[in-house]
Order: sequence, then C-alpha cells, then structure tokens
Amino acid sequence: MNLELIPTIIQDYKTNEVLMLAYMSKESLKKSIETGTTWFWSRSRKQLWNKGETSGNTQTIKEIKYDCDGDTLLVKVEQKGNACHTGNISCFFNEIDFKNKTLNQKDFKNLKGSLKDSSKAPSNAEILYELYDVVVLRIEEKASNSYTYSLHKKGLDEIIKKVGEESVEVMLSSKHQAKGKTVYEIADLIYHLIVLMVEKKIKLDDIFKELKSRKK
Repeated sequence: MNLELIPTIIQDYKTNEVLMLAYMSKESLKKSIETGTTWFWSRSRKQLWNKGETSGNTQTIKEIKYDCDGDTLLVKVEQKGNACHTGNISCFFNEIDFKNKTLNQKDFKNLKGSLKDSSKAPSNAEILYELYDVVVLRIEEKASNSYTYSLHKKGLDEIIKKVGEESVEVMLSSKHQAKGKTVYEIADLIYHLIVLMVEKKIKLDDIFKELKSRKK
C-alpha cells in the first residue's frame, strides 16, 4: 500500500454516512493509530493536522480498512460536532440532479473549482482555518523566533493593544491611502484578531455561527 499520499474516506460508524475525504501520509496514519483520532496531511500547508484540534469537532477512530488495490483508506469514526468546516455535518451536502441527464453550469463550475491543482490557493474559508491552525501551532511550538509566540508571551493586554493599533491603521489607510494599503492593513487586523481569538479560546465556528444567527 503506497502511503506517500493516500485518499482517506471518513465515514460515521453508526450511520455509515460519508463525512469527508482527506489525505493521509505514512506518518499521519501512524499517529491516527497511536492516538485513536484522525490525523491528516495538509496539501496546502505541507504539514500534519489533527482533525478537530482547533474546532473541537474531533473524530474518534472505530475502524480502519483499505481497499483491494491498497490505494484508498476507509476510516469509520465517532464524529463529535460537524465534520465540515462550513458547519454541515458532512462535506458532501451538494447534490447533483442526475435525473435530467445534464450537468448544470453551476455544478460544473463548482466541480472545476474543486478539481484544480492542489498547489493553488485554498478556498477563502479554508485560509482562515489554516491561519488559525498556524497561530495555535506557533504557540504550541514556543518558537523563539515566532512573532505569534512572542505576542502570546506578552499576554492578553498586549494582544488587545495590537488589535487596537491595527484597527486605527485600517481607519487611517481607509481615509488617506490607496485601496491596496487598506487591504494590507485589514489583513493585519484579521491576523491579530485571530491571535486574540486563540488566546480567548474562541473558535472560528463560534464567529460563523454568530454571523449566521444574524441573518434575516
């Protein structure tokens, strides 16, 4: 079985619903077996990630199988919370109406987007989750050369101060500078807000849930 990078289907062990598709390396499979929770290889970040480490939507492994060709894994899990970062229980919530024998333009566009080269940029929501994961990782690693970790060590008051400073920068650039500079400052503000969220143990899903609750 070639485990350089192997597609892994995650299935609910009770309902048999397919929850998601991810990729495992030899190392992530070993860690999954050792810890009893799912570990995958992030093709965009080029590193291991433990499902639910930041979102709390963990997967406890109940069974691991591989197919007849030895090139696909099937992992049955007990899913806590939602498997999909969109807030859906399963990542497979988009349905193609095949009865009309025609692939509509919307589905075709969506599928083309998901089948693009994995080296290209991830989706917008994924970027936020990845940034959150990186912030958590930098703090856990306690890297002396990490700005994120140094900010964490200075404590909550310093993080709040930086969020305030970046907010002012956004306001000033919006008033006096070109769009590009404002975009840059907004990105800085978002980063510092995520550092604050990690410090306060606030998940991105908490924010998304709050925003969804405000829809009228």
